[in-house]
Amino acid sequence: MEYVQERIATLHDFGNAHPAAPTDRATVVVPLTERDHTSLAAERVLSTLERIDPGQVLIAVRADERQIDDVVSWVDGFDLSTTVLWCTAPRLEARLAERGLDGTAGKGRDVWLGLGVASDAEYVVVHDADAVNYDATQVPRLLFPLTREYEFVKGYYARVENDRLYGRLFRLFIVPMLRALAADATGAAETGNQEGEDLLAYLRAFRYALAGEFATTGALARRLRAPRGWGLEIGTLGDAFDAAGFAGTAQVDLGVHEHEHRSVGGPDGLDEMAGQVGATLFTILEEHGLAPDYDALPGHYRRCAREVIDQYEADAAFNGFRFDRSPRRRSRSTRRDRAAVAATTTAKQGPCLILIVVNLYRRGVSQFVGFSPRTNRSREVVPKILTTISMKGSGTRDGESSLTETTGLSVRQGRCFLD
Repeated sequence: MEYVQERIATLHDFGNAHPAAPTDRATVVVPLTERDHTSLAAERVLSTLERIDPGQVLIAVRADERQIDDVVSWVDGFDLSTTVLWCTAPRLEARLAERGLDGTAGKGRDVWLGLGVASDAEYVVVHDADAVNYDATQVPRLLFPLTREYEFVKGYYARVENDRLYGRLFRLFIVPMLRALAADATGAAETGNQEGEDLLAYLRAFRYALAGEFATTGALARRLRAPRGWGLEIGTLGDAFDAAGFAGTAQVDLGVHEHEHRSVGGPDGLDEMAGQVGATLFTILEEHGLAPDYDALPGHYRRCAREVIDQYEADAAFNGFRFDRSPRRRSRSTRRDRAAVAATTTAKQGPCLILIVVNLYRRGVSQFVGFSPRTNRSREVVPKILTTISMKGSGTRDGESSLTETTGLSVRQGRCFLD
C-alpha cells in the first residue's frame, strides 16, 4: 500500500474505499458485442449495476439482426433503467453514411455513439462488461472525483490472476514504448515542444493507461473523439489532455481486476490490438507536435522493453509468481506484416508482442486509427434520441415512450434501440 501522487491526482484505496457519489445523476455506458451477453462476466456486471442503481445504463450493442432480439430480451431481465443502442442497426448505419461518418465498426465507434446519447447526463461512466470480479464500488469510485471539480477520471488496477501477471499489452508494449519515446533524442526531449513534452508526461502519469474504465462530465464527454478500434483508450487520453489537462484529471484505484483474456494472434488478438494502439499513440503525439525518430524507435523500444521485463520478473519473483521469459516469435498472416515482423520482433518475453507498429505506421497503414469527430457529431446523427430518450415517468423501469416513427427507435419495457 502506498500514497504516492502523480502529476494527475491519484486516489488510493486504503481499505475497501466506497465513497459517496451521485450515481443517480450518472449514465453508465457499457459497450457489448453479441457474444458478450452470454458470458458470466457480463451477467455479473449488470447484476451488480442493479445494486448501484445509476440514473441510466446505456448498453451500446454491436450485433447482427439475428442476435439483437436475444440481447434486448436479456437486458430486459435486469431491474435497471436501461437503454439498448443498436450500434450496427441498418437505419443508424444509413444515417452515419449520409453524414460521411460510415466506416469500420468497432468498440470505439460504439462508445462514441453511446457518449453522444449519454452526454445529456450530468456525469458519464464508461466501462467494459468483461471484468469477472466487478463489484459495486467501481462506479462510485470513478464518479467521486467529478464531485470535486475534476472533469476526467481514469481507473487503474493490477492485472493479477492465478499467481501470474497479466495486462501484457500495457506492461510489455505501452510502458516501454512511452519510456522509449521519452528518451528519443529527436522526439520530445530536444524539440523544445512544450505541448508534446506535456502530453507524453500526461500519458506516463496514468498507472494503467489502457484501462477501459473512465468517467467524465457530460460536457467533456461531448468533446471526445473515439478511435473506432482498439486505440480507444489512448485516443481518449489525448482528448482528455486537451480538454482537462493535468489539473482537471484524476485516476482512482480499482484494486485487482480479473478480465477475460485474449490470444496473441487473430483479428481480436494482442498483435492486432498492439498495432492499433500504437498507431493511435503516434497519431496523437504528432498532433501535438512531437516527432519521434521512427528509424531509431524500434531499437529504443527493445532496450526499454528488456529493462521493463527485468523489472516485472523481479516483481513476480518477489511474490512467488511464475514468469516466462522464453522467446516465442509469432508470424503474421499477410506478406506485408511478415516483413515487419522480421525487422522488429521483440524476442525476450513469451508470448511476445511484436513491434510491427512503427513499420506499418510509416507505410501509411494508420487508417485503422479512424478517429471519429467530436462526440457532439454523434448527437447530430440521431437527434430525435436526445429529446425522446427518457421514458415516460422518467426514472421508472416500466414506462413506455411515445416515440414518433421518425426516431428509428423501438421500445420494449422501457428499453429502446435503433432499428
